[in-house]
Amino acid sequence: MFLRRVASKLKPVPKSRFFSSSDSTHDISKVIAELNQEMEYVFGEPPASGPTGSSNNQTPISQESHLSTSDATKKDPFTRLTHIGSKGEAQMVDISPKEITKRVAIASCKVILGRKVFDLVSANQMEKGDVLGVAKIAGICGAKQTSNLIPLCHNINLSHVHLDLKLNPRDLSVEIQGEAVSTGKTGVEMEALTAVSIAGLTVYDMCKAGSKDIQITDIRLEHKSGGKSGDWSRS
Repeated sequence: MFLRRVASKLKPVPKSRFFSSSDSTHDISKVIAELNQEMEYVFGEPPASGPTGSSNNQTPISQESHLSTSDATKKDPFTRLTHIGSKGEAQMVDISPKEITKRVAIASCKVILGRKVFDLVSANQMEKGDVLGVAKIAGICGAKQTSNLIPLCHNINLSHVHLDLKLNPRDLSVEIQGEAVSTGKTGVEMEALTAVSIAGLTVYDMCKAGSKDIQITDIRLEHKSGGKSGDWSRS
């Protein structure tokens, strides 16, 4: 049926008019318009993004999403998670293009003991011995094992690790501060955070016989320096 309609529309055009008259162009355009109407009648209207639509002025959604992400990344490089690959998979960051600089990171945490345990630690009367001394050594060892504990951390050479543990009678706690230093292509924030975390866990282990209510709180980065992002301090 459709082919019959097409054939009926395609009337022969006289040769004398085909090349010489503008009417022939008008007739052909009219036939094409009528054929388009017939096709729309049979098949329905074409989608807006098709060849006859206005998609030339539109940007595909996926492209818009990509462009907006790229623009955001250019404006703020920290919006991109470096441990996430292009397909969303976990990855270890390639640090080979980075420059070698001195890296320093300082982290801290607090272990709230309570009155009973605080007094025992202050008097060095805990059954397991010197709580602060053992926790300090444990924190240093923890910093050196960071890449074994955190899957995507690089195995770096630490030039210095220092921990400072102080008793605070105001809130009956142990305040822990740790510093990690390295000269290399990646930062040492995780090493400093691991150091104070392991030291805090060691304080808990040394004191848990005296109380199960001990809390390890406020594990956080206080300062970092070196690398492309430069210096940063919490204060």
